[in-house]
Amino acid sequence: MRLQSVIRAIYPAQCVACDAQTEAEFGLCGPCWRNTLFIGGLVCDTCGTPLPGEDQGEVIKCDDCMTIARPWDRGRAALVYTGIGRRLVLRLKHGDRTDLARPASLWMARIAHPLLRDDTVLVPVPLHWVRLARRRYNQAALLVNGLGRVLERPVCADALLRPKKTKPLEGHNRDARFAALADAIVPNPRRVPIIKGKSVLLIDDVMTSGATLAASAEAVKAAGAANVSIVTLARVVKDA
Repeated sequence: MRLQSVIRAIYPAQCVACDAQTEAEFGLCGPCWRNTLFIGGLVCDTCGTPLPGEDQGEVIKCDDCMTIARPWDRGRAALVYTGIGRRLVLRLKHGDRTDLARPASLWMARIAHPLLRDDTVLVPVPLHWVRLARRRYNQAALLVNGLGRVLERPVCADALLRPKKTKPLEGHNRDARFAALADAIVPNPRRVPIIKGKSVLLIDDVMTSGATLAASAEAVKAAGAANVSIVTLARVVKDA
């Protein structure tokens, strides 16, 4: 009997959301899969939020992206930030569930393909060093490393720096979020040659107002990125 079979017999594969037994590792059980709101069909081409109607191949924007200037070109999200999707994001972000980056990167890879170019470099949204020391890992960096392996694209995990420590943005309105992040994210001068003239795909765990992604997009553009797109694990959706 192979070692993997022995391990599986002792420790059966479990659902990453509810711990029920599953056939494959790092996946969802049937009920959790059905109750997870994966985003598909017609979506906003800029942020990935789901929209009513059928996808007929046209470029559509949501109300927010038609009124807010986004410093990136296109965007996608894998899950709606509610229910099981929200639970998974919070476990990855605050619960030391770094194993969730593996299935999450597979879900994100499926929706990232239309945004890729031949010269795309994957870049995570950065954490301030104090928060990184407290959390011990940057969840966006875990996601970007997983995506880099799945998509077979180069990763620059420290392309951006976050020298300005900001307060947690939960509970703040859109204007407060954008104001708090002014000048909070900058390009790493040692990594500018990797970014300059390239296409950049920014990666983060969740998009709410888009303030953090906007600050990151402006930073990679300051480093000379030719164009910028975004992919997040989850998207906060109104009335979800």
